[in-house]
Amino acid sequence: MSFKTTFAALLLTAAPALAGNPMVGGAPMYADKTIVENAVNSADHTTLVAAVQAAGLVDTLQGKGPFTVFAPTNAAFAALPAGTVDTLLKPENKDQLVKVLTCHVIAADAMADAIRKMVADDKGMHPVKTVGGCEFTAMLSGDAIQIKDGAGGVATVTIADVKQSNGVIHVIDRVLLPAM
Repeated sequence: MSFKTTFAALLLTAAPALAGNPMVGGAPMYADKTIVENAVNSADHTTLVAAVQAAGLVDTLQGKGPFTVFAPTNAAFAALPAGTVDTLLKPENKDQLVKVLTCHVIAADAMADAIRKMVADDKGMHPVKTVGGCEFTAMLSGDAIQIKDGAGGVATVTIADVKQSNGVIHVIDRVLLPAM
């Protein structure tokens, strides 16, 4: 079988799983794979994947869900103060890492249109309760969804509605932090 034939066959078998899903970090995101199975393939989320592994949350995020994950990019982690990521990844800081990561997760399948409707229904700001016990505020900037964290920072959803078998990922440009 030639490369062209093999590649065409691969595209045909992948097409149903990709149906409407955007590429993330240069990798296809498959609606029939879990959050973790897809995230490990994104070149833009290597720091997040390492953090999820260090926090012992892989099994949780491969679970049934549904989960909505606001997934910070590597650049979002790099924008934290110098040394923050290295400090969070140390075994003695696991509880703090778990807190930060679970504050990026909602126990629901919240697609962007549903979030926009909740924001509109709540007159521009909708409270978001996370699995980690944080409460953030969803709002809009034009059509873009933004999340204001407990520390006052604002993350913007840069890629929305990345469907997963156990929920949805929204890529964000900032790490969400709990209130201090």
